[in-house]
Amino acid sequence: MDIALFSPSLLFADDEAATDEETKDTQQSYTARRHTFPGMELVIREFCFHQLNANLLWPGTFAFAEWLVKHKSLIEGRRCIELGSGTGALAIFLHKSFNLDITTSDYNDEEIEENIAQNCRANGTTPVLPHIKHSWGDTFPTADPDWDLVIASDILLYVKQYANLIKSLSFLLKSYKPNNAKLVPASEGNGGTCMELPRPAFLMSWRRRIGKEDESMFFNGCEIAGLEVEHLGSRVYCIKCRDPHS
Repeated sequence: MDIALFSPSLLFADDEAATDEETKDTQQSYTARRHTFPGMELVIREFCFHQLNANLLWPGTFAFAEWLVKHKSLIEGRRCIELGSGTGALAIFLHKSFNLDITTSDYNDEEIEENIAQNCRANGTTPVLPHIKHSWGDTFPTADPDWDLVIASDILLYVKQYANLIKSLSFLLKSYKPNNAKLVPASEGNGGTCMELPRPAFLMSWRRRIGKEDESMFFNGCEIAGLEVEHLGSRVYCIKCRDPHS
C-alpha cells in the first residue's frame, strides 16, 4: 500500500509553536468523568487536550450505543474492530454489555493506547481489550484481517483524512479472511430487528453536523472505491463491498 501523504499535524496551526515541554505537560493531563451508557455507568479518563481529539466523547458515541442495544442481534457473535476508538469508551461498553469480541484502534500513538488500557482496567475489563495502533492510509499492521464487523462513531471530522480513512476501510473489508473457528452465528429474534449485516460490514454512526458537501465527499469516495453505502436510519450507515454481479 502507498504511504499516506497526509500528516494529521497539518490540521493544527499551533503545533509548531508549542515547545516539547508544553506538549509533554498537555499530554500528561487527564480528567476522569462519569458517563452514562444504556444500563451502566463508566468512568472514563480523558485527555484534557489531544491534538487528534482522542480525548473527547462525541454525542454520536452515546446515540450509537443506544442504537446498538436496540439492534443487538446485528453485533452478537461478531468479531469486531473499532476505528477511531479515542478513549475506548464505546468498545468497553459493548464488551461489557454483550461480551463482544472487540479490538480498539486509533492513530499510532502510545498515549492513546495506554489511556484505553487504563479505562479498561478502571471499568473492570481485564484483560484489557486488544488494541492496534494504525494511522489511516498507512499499511495496516495485520495483513489478513479477520474482523467481520468494523464500527465507528463520529469520525468524519477532518475532510483531509477521508481518502486515508477510505483506504484503510477498503483494506479491512476487501481483505477480510473469515476465521471459521471464531465465527459464531448471531442470536435470532433479539433486539426487535429483522435487519441483517453482511460479513464483513462497516457500521458507522454519524451525529456531528458537518456540511452536506463534506458528507457527500466521504460517501461518494466510498462508492468510487467499490463500496456500497446504505442508510439504516437514525444516521447509522452500513458500508459493505459492492456485489460485483449487481
